[in-house]
Amino acid sequence: MLDDKSKQPFFSFRACIPAICALVAVCTSSSSNAQQEIPLYDSLSLLTGNVIKTDANGTLFGDYAPTLISYLPAKKKATGAAVIICPGGGYSSLVIKTEGYPIAEYFVKRGIAAFILKYRLPDADKSGHPDMSPLQDVQQAVKKLRKEAAKWNISAGKIGLMGFSAGGHLVAAAGTHFNNILIPDEENISVRPDFLLLVYPLISMSDSLGHAGSRNKLLGNSPSPELIKLYSNEQQVTKNTPPVFLLHSGDDNIVKVDNSLVFYKALQQQQVPAEMHIYPTGGHGGFVLRIPKDDWMPLCIKWINTITGNKK
Repeated sequence: MLDDKSKQPFFSFRACIPAICALVAVCTSSSSNAQQEIPLYDSLSLLTGNVIKTDANGTLFGDYAPTLISYLPAKKKATGAAVIICPGGGYSSLVIKTEGYPIAEYFVKRGIAAFILKYRLPDADKSGHPDMSPLQDVQQAVKKLRKEAAKWNISAGKIGLMGFSAGGHLVAAAGTHFNNILIPDEENISVRPDFLLLVYPLISMSDSLGHAGSRNKLLGNSPSPELIKLYSNEQQVTKNTPPVFLLHSGDDNIVKVDNSLVFYKALQQQQVPAEMHIYPTGGHGGFVLRIPKDDWMPLCIKWINTITGNKK
């Protein structure tokens, strides 16, 4: 939620600082299904002080180690599918209280494993160059779950991503830039997600559709036309883009519904399976703030089960 393919030379994985990564505390969510919060990297690539700040609404800010918060269904109920959830926040925060915890809880109660990704927040407006740390983190999350699928009782071929607002931009980027691997991958594990769910997503970095604050945070204050095009995800769709599920409200005045419309059109042109639902009202963030989850989350569950071939 926001406030009112080719390798590029500026993509560099930050120098790895060897560290022993013990499991950290159970997630702050009160759900009994939240099993543990785990480091995203075995060797941390951090130039941060691990400072996590929260506001009165539970939104996260600051420099912190990227982690995954796991929500695992009972084995007898598990479908084998897994969803990595990327909350939004304009690339300046994580709206995890509404776009993370309750979404994961909804999935896990219906047999779908969920992992909330606390991705690093970019700071290109200060550094003056693009900051690809969020995309590195989502690629690492897909790689980690695929590599450790048996450990988590999931199928390596049923790992999808779900993103809200700017988190939707990150997820769409992961689904269109997976051939540009930004992390060490000596084992050659695919970072292509198997499906994407995008909820009121920011798709484009263009002047007409984009969100200036998000663009500045990710790409810097004066990105080149080439860079804007590269991270306008509607211009990066190929026939290999994973299947996509889109949700948006027609009256969203922060992230225009046209973001979803142009992405859907691009998917159709490339014959990528896609399903889109446009609600007439709800505004930005409406699917987590105003529209009951039982009105739209069952659509997501049904679509995932269809895409992954689950009978449950």
